[in-house]
Amino acid sequence: MTEELFRRDATLVACTARVQAVDAPGIVLDRTVFYPLGGGQAGDAGWLELADGGCIAMIDTRKEKDAAGQATGRICHLPAAGQEAVLARLRPGDVVTARIDGARRQRLMRLHTASHLMCHLVGRPVDGCSITPERCRIDFHMTEPLERDALSAGLARLVAAALPVAVGSIADAELDAHPELVKSMSVQPPRGSGTVRTIRIGAPGVEAIDLQPCGGTHVANTAEIGAVVVTRIEKKSARTRRVVLEFAG
Repeated sequence: MTEELFRRDATLVACTARVQAVDAPGIVLDRTVFYPLGGGQAGDAGWLELADGGCIAMIDTRKEKDAAGQATGRICHLPAAGQEAVLARLRPGDVVTARIDGARRQRLMRLHTASHLMCHLVGRPVDGCSITPERCRIDFHMTEPLERDALSAGLARLVAAALPVAVGSIADAELDAHPELVKSMSVQPPRGSGTVRTIRIGAPGVEAIDLQPCGGTHVANTAEIGAVVVTRIEKKSARTRRVVLEFAG
């Protein structure tokens, strides 16, 4: 198992870790700040810094899966091509420093949090989502038309409100009793551990702007999102409207 430090603190950009495996499909560590592809959010990129001064560039991060396609609980850090010489020096048991591309992660966090605000503004089930450092795409299960300028204005209002964003949890039984909290139609939150991680947007003590299960990384306050606008709305099918968000300017 890989200890997922990013779940508790998305602001961490580096950690020391011990190498568990170096074979394909990637390098496995006992703990990491690298977020693996999942929930629509792209995997982190960055570097592994070796004790001897070497450095290995990582281009992606993925969850390891077994032959049946089930997650093993280990996270694979995928090295860029052309680093065979430094990779050959890496051995299980070595201590390294795992360091993410902090600027890239910040863009992912800003857009992921903006996608939660869009869920509040549209108020329809999500039938797919993709979050990259450049843009966020959300597919809403709906037939009604959407207005780009109105959604951009709504986003700007919620960003300016400087609403706190908090990581929490909900018991499996409570989530089962409130299925409306699950906004995604295609992916169900993982159950079995007794609780499910949640993201809540809104001031303490009042009704949340958005509350839903989510394993991704987020900013701590909507003001950190900055200027984000709706650049495109598409009718993908009779019952799907796609909304694309990008950074303004």
